[in-house]
Amino acid sequence: MKLTDLDLIVTAPPAPGWGGRYWILVKLSTDTGVTGWGECYASSIGPEAMTHVIRDVFERHMAGENPENIELMFRRAYSSGFTQRPDLTVMGAFSGLEIACWDILGKDRDRPVHALIGGKMNDRIRAYTYLYPLAHHRMKDFWTSPEMAAEAAADCVARGFTAVKFDPAGPYTLRGGHMPAMSDISQSVAFCKAIREAVGDKADLLFGTHGQFTTAGAIRLGQALEPYSPLWFEEPIPPDAVEEMAKVARAVRIPVATGERITTKAEFAQILRAGAATILQPALGRAGGIWEMKKVAAIAEVYNAQMAPHLYAGPVEWAANIHLAASIPNILMCETIETDFHDRLIKGAIRVEDGFITPPTAPGLGIEVDEDLARAHPYTGTGLHLEMQEAPCDYVNGNAFEGGAPASEPDGTGDTD
Repeated sequence: MKLTDLDLIVTAPPAPGWGGRYWILVKLSTDTGVTGWGECYASSIGPEAMTHVIRDVFERHMAGENPENIELMFRRAYSSGFTQRPDLTVMGAFSGLEIACWDILGKDRDRPVHALIGGKMNDRIRAYTYLYPLAHHRMKDFWTSPEMAAEAAADCVARGFTAVKFDPAGPYTLRGGHMPAMSDISQSVAFCKAIREAVGDKADLLFGTHGQFTTAGAIRLGQALEPYSPLWFEEPIPPDAVEEMAKVARAVRIPVATGERITTKAEFAQILRAGAATILQPALGRAGGIWEMKKVAAIAEVYNAQMAPHLYAGPVEWAANIHLAASIPNILMCETIETDFHDRLIKGAIRVEDGFITPPTAPGLGIEVDEDLARAHPYTGTGLHLEMQEAPCDYVNGNAFEGGAPASEPDGTGDTD
């Protein structure tokens, strides 16, 4: 069996766009007629340019190769251009292609992917979700309203979730880490207080940040949140400053989690060695793929650390996350995004039920991609999958983060249909 052809679809989820502005889906074919699907997570270049990178990686390192030879193909991509070091864009391309190879192998052997990477360790996987506006919420108000967040959290608990994530802590700016405004700290405390009162001990609080603070600023914020016992403090400073993140971890009595912008075992191992985080959040469509993250999970075991695969993408990456989670002993939970478009794109093959995910038993990733639906929603915008703002933190008027997607409805409601 050899890899022969690559097809790419850049699809845009309908407003409000939970999961990013677009998802890059890859479809690989073999000379035996077996096809497999993968997903390349957000990159630092636009989707049109990224499709050329993906094609180059496929044609240069994978075309004509047996899809079984994942280790060989990874080493080719990782070493490309005399590098042998993590490259965000190349790994983003390779990761989606690697996921598609596992889908092919599972279908060829009539086995789910988790059966090929160590077998099923977990019959159920704990799921978590971001807090999103309910149907009656005004979206533009939701992101700064502790009361609306608490109502959304209570709704999540009523649906079976035992963990909810939220991010009220101010802007992500291209300027690097900043000192949070006192109003941002007060607002973050208010969110934690309201959500904790709404859910009690029925759910863990997952405090999301995205590398926006200085070391000192992260410590100030984290210490203010300690009374509400969040399960994690996510990526409190930019991901390249490993020793500085370790200072935060030592100073704050909340477990630090990180990983959505990190690739390969080389970078994750640095995090573990430094004691910078005890919860790793790889995005499998960027971090190196399923096999590479299976290795990271094994390294994490040595450090008594847990895995919580990240998802701000489409359901194909989600399926890959679930197969990894099913096969490892140190899974904490998996992020999920429940929208009609996510569900329809994989024809309801995987769902969250009472706050948990049952790993699929069908061959490969266990999903069927609705190719017509994906092609019917092409991305026509100019923005990147996610973007940081250029303006600095506003210390006078306050700050708001709109959940990764700007409010697109004229009336500002939270209707996501």
